[in-house]
Amino acid sequence: MGRVSGRSCIVTGAARGIGRAIGDALVAEGADVCFADINGAQAAEAAKAAKARAEGQGAKVTHAAVDVTDRAQVRDMIAHTVDAFGKLDVKFNNAGVNKPLNFLDVTEENWNFIMGVNGLGCLIGMQEAARQMIAQGTGGKIINTASIASRQGFDNVAPYCASKWAVVSLTQSGARDLAKHDITVTGFAPGVVATEMWEEVDRDLMEIGASERPGQAMEEFSSEILKGRVARPEDITGTTTFLASKDSDYMTGQIVMIDGGMTLV
Repeated sequence: MGRVSGRSCIVTGAARGIGRAIGDALVAEGADVCFADINGAQAAEAAKAAKARAEGQGAKVTHAAVDVTDRAQVRDMIAHTVDAFGKLDVKFNNAGVNKPLNFLDVTEENWNFIMGVNGLGCLIGMQEAARQMIAQGTGGKIINTASIASRQGFDNVAPYCASKWAVVSLTQSGARDLAKHDITVTGFAPGVVATEMWEEVDRDLMEIGASERPGQAMEEFSSEILKGRVARPEDITGTTTFLASKDSDYMTGQIVMIDGGMTLV
């Protein structure tokens, strides 16, 4: 039996990168997983691949298209998951965006876009998951994706940093409020991870003149990682599966750093 066998989980931002790796790892450990993403077609592809690997393990897989800033869509995603799996045990609020701009060039549009997805999207996801778990009366786990940017500010990604500080605060606030319902709220903070998002950030930093060549940004950000290399998505999933399992039942309100020793706090 896997560590999360029989648990019903939702992972947002699951079409690619860290989110997809989280979902794959949960399925491999026996969980029923809804791969949710604003790109419904890519979410369907991720779910299809996971379902093929899950055959014979008893795990169920579904997918949903969702804009995490739209409460009605989030409710529909949760209802779809409950219809498919019968309940909701674990909710990963992982969907996130970034769009680097030099500090003095940050606009209201840039701020609202990033804070909307990373901050408001996390809040809505926590609230609606908690309502479902409270209605079930069985407790549950809410797990949020923070970042090393939640521990210090960086000059070219100020709104992103602010949004991830918001995730930490929401995790703590939610943990305090939801403990009485036997719902734990935790999070994890990745460092530099080789994903499509980092490739996009790399291109954006070149466009605004913050770096001169492809790969420079990742090299500079990761130069002080004690482990000596950037992370791969699979470096993250041991911790995320732990947070979804009963092994973390006595943990709440905490953010686990998974950055290879880049930020020591």
